[in-house]
Amino acid sequence: MKLLLDECSDRKFAREFVDHEMKTVPQMGWAGVKNNQLLALAEAEFDVFITVDRNLSFQQNLPQFDIAVIVLQAPSNRFAD
Repeated sequence: MKLLLDECSDRKFAREFVDHEMKTVPQMGWAGVKNNQLLALAEAEFDVFITVDRNLSFQQNLPQFDIAVIVLQAPSNRFAD
């Protein structure tokens, strides 16, 4: 499974998925790309998009994208949380 970790998430989190191919948004060269365009890019290459951006579902029409989106809920975007 190919996973993409949003740039607002702690990149240390990517090391926890040893059985999956995990990339970060900056590794893909997509840092700074807005959510709508980012999801369009992601759906072409990844199966799952992981973020801590709780507003994503309010800002984007997620069903229009052919990618699973996981929104992690934690007190902050730090790996420890």
